[in-house]
Amino acid sequence: MDGIEPKASRHDTDAPPLERLATYLVETGQCDTRTVERGRRVGLETGQRLDRVLLQLGLLSERSLAEAFAAVFGLPLARPEDYPREAPLHAERLPARFLRGARALPLAEAGDALVVALADPLDDFTPSAIAAAVGRTVRPVVAVGIELEAALARLYQEPEAETGTGEAEGEPSEEDAERLKDLASEAPVIRLVNQLIATAVETQASDIHIEPFEDRLRVRYRYDGILHEADSPPARLAPAIVSRIKIMAKLDIAERRLPQDGRVKLAVRGHETDFRVSTIPTMHGETVVLRVLDRSAMVFEYSRLGLPQPVIARLSKALDLPNGIVLVTGPTGSGKTTTLYTGLQSLNATTRKVVTVEDPIEYQLPGINQVQVKPQIGLTFARLLRSILRQDPDVIMVGEIRDLETAQIAVQAALTGHLVLSTLHTNSAAATITRLRDMGVEHYLLTAVLRGVLAQRLVRRLCLQCRREEAASAEVVARFGLERLTARRPVTLWHPVGCQHCRQTGYRGRLAVAEYLQPNDAIERLIFAGAEHVEIERAAVAGGMVPMLEAGLNAALEGLTTIEELDRSIRAEG
Repeated sequence: MDGIEPKASRHDTDAPPLERLATYLVETGQCDTRTVERGRRVGLETGQRLDRVLLQLGLLSERSLAEAFAAVFGLPLARPEDYPREAPLHAERLPARFLRGARALPLAEAGDALVVALADPLDDFTPSAIAAAVGRTVRPVVAVGIELEAALARLYQEPEAETGTGEAEGEPSEEDAERLKDLASEAPVIRLVNQLIATAVETQASDIHIEPFEDRLRVRYRYDGILHEADSPPARLAPAIVSRIKIMAKLDIAERRLPQDGRVKLAVRGHETDFRVSTIPTMHGETVVLRVLDRSAMVFEYSRLGLPQPVIARLSKALDLPNGIVLVTGPTGSGKTTTLYTGLQSLNATTRKVVTVEDPIEYQLPGINQVQVKPQIGLTFARLLRSILRQDPDVIMVGEIRDLETAQIAVQAALTGHLVLSTLHTNSAAATITRLRDMGVEHYLLTAVLRGVLAQRLVRRLCLQCRREEAASAEVVARFGLERLTARRPVTLWHPVGCQHCRQTGYRGRLAVAEYLQPNDAIERLIFAGAEHVEIERAAVAGGMVPMLEAGLNAALEGLTTIEELDRSIRAEG
């Protein structure tokens, strides 16, 4: 079978198998010695093997374990495409119940041998039993547990009536809730959810989407702003999976008619990760989205934003001022919160009191007082702002200016000696000024308090391992006026290729493309005169502002991103 060939063992010694596995995990940095010792202690107390303890504690994913088994014992690793799609092999001699219990599945016939995927390569009984049943020698390969279980569920589908994927009308009964709780507590469901979460953290996904449909359950991960579909569990498991996540997030599993929001903190691969959980009822059941808030991956430094140095310098200068308003603007998902958190981190000192008002609180920042908005009890941005002003703050961050009342209090705070940071949803820096004016903020107040506006978008960053440079077409050069931005002839641009470092997408990570408007005398006169954003933008460019599209084109010419990304993120919004 293509892709399944024996390979040499990396640790071919006389040491016990689990000791060889532990040594490999430590040597490759997947677990430290302390984690392995913790697993051994728990194993002695519970009578479980080390590998199973590490899985159940969330210290190792099923994929990492399978890869380790393959490397240590010199066995091939089964790929998702290796599993049969239609009729299972030797179904008449290998009952579904046996294969499920053994977590094994024949993949292909190779001469006189039968290639069999095993989730547990230390299981000697199963290969012997299969060999006796089919009259062939067995060639074992290592399976990722969740992938093997999904293949078994696909090949040996059980009646959907057992669990159902639709929502029952009327009040959820206590019996329904208990049934869901029982389903969610079954080991395969727990393993499945743990694997979905571990995969998201290991592959640096920002979100997990679990969506039930009439005939299938779809799982998608968001990477660098783009959703990618993953191998999905069978549809019949949807209620159990959703219930398991709701239990973890301390939500009401019996309530399937109303949206719910929660949060859960988990140890994934030895470090703490927060997940924000949101559920909403749909036609075919509840859809769940988990936002991954990996503390270890989030470092709030200007160098990680990808902003040009002149923009960082101007923004830093505005944040060093003792009072005024600094705004970050852009659509949802454009990185505004990350930029604000980076600014707050630079201001966080024992000599300043920093308070934030957020909805929701994305990350916990040590040394900063963070307050969650709760509109359902009347705790709004405006109400919290009034209270915070009595707390003697130096710096106030308002998650978003949504209405005139919030805007007026923010302006008043800036006028009375506070530095205020906030966000708005506008398409450009200049449009932010006219948006505030349209809300009802007076012209003279804007000129008095506004210190700077950063408008930004996030674009995918080209993978440096596989990007390819090519001469730009005459059409692209003319369309974007590239010859005025570079002296290089011919004008060249970089393109995505795809490799193992970037999951074959050609992109790895994201960077911010931005424009920074710093008010000067000319801009203040235009604001006072009630000028439109086009005039204000023209004056800002004359004063040194690099427009967002031009900043993006410069990034494309440097090989950091592509014209296609700029079209998707900037030009699509006009």
